[in-house]
Amino acid sequence: MQETREAAQGAISDILQKAAQDPEMAEGDFRGEDGLIYCGKCGKKKQSMITLPEGLFKDRQTVIVRAMCDCQKKEEAKRKAEEEYREKMQRIDRIRSMSLMDSKYKGAKFSGYTETQNNGKALQTARKYVQSFKDMLAENQGLIFYGPVGTGKSFTAACIANELMDQCVPVVMTSFVKILQNIQNGEEERILATLNEAKLLILDDLGTERNTDYALEKVYNIIDSRSRAAMPMILTTNLDLQEMMSTEDIRYRRIYDRIFETCYPVNIPGESFRRQSAAQRFDRMQKLMEG
Repeated sequence: MQETREAAQGAISDILQKAAQDPEMAEGDFRGEDGLIYCGKCGKKKQSMITLPEGLFKDRQTVIVRAMCDCQKKEEAKRKAEEEYREKMQRIDRIRSMSLMDSKYKGAKFSGYTETQNNGKALQTARKYVQSFKDMLAENQGLIFYGPVGTGKSFTAACIANELMDQCVPVVMTSFVKILQNIQNGEEERILATLNEAKLLILDDLGTERNTDYALEKVYNIIDSRSRAAMPMILTTNLDLQEMMSTEDIRYRRIYDRIFETCYPVNIPGESFRRQSAAQRFDRMQKLMEG
């Protein structure tokens, strides 16, 4: 018992000796009437006198230890904030590296969204989804953006992905075509497990995959696996909603039924942005060439 006490006292003594070392005297620092060092800038103590528990040491009851003045506290808070920011950026970079997102969508943000009378509702829904993602995650609530080719469905989904990844939420955005290609190379279970590790899975271009029995069975397995994991997903498709709801083909019906169990449909109608852009480019070129 005596040995344990002496060992503890020795350890505490070492700590106190390190803490009792005088801090570096910066320009303007001074010793007060109490013999302690004070900061020359903020005037606060850089040392403190502490009273030791009675009976801990026979030869002393008080000890002088280093303390942090206001200047040092601000510097330490700044250092911690910078360190936390660096760590957050590193986490975001790691999340983005695992997102599987096409490079053309990596810069998609709501701040760069071109709002029209056709996509206004979809934009509002997407923003609310991000704002309420904790609830969406808890409720396993997803979305399915549908409408004609080129109306911005994939861009809208990518905006959601990027906004959430900026908040350090793991998101994977890929397509059934890419997943099926990877599955054909083997390790289906590992691929599904990787997809289900993401807090949100975004599956782009539903309906562009091959309509073979094999491909459709794998599509169903992907969606079913996600639903069983109780993790939300967002899909985009050029398919018509009524077409999906009323299909008689049992292979497709079981897929769509599984999707609509958890995914709220959001229509993005209108003319293709790509066609509009091409038409505008043609008009500009025509004016240039014909004067």
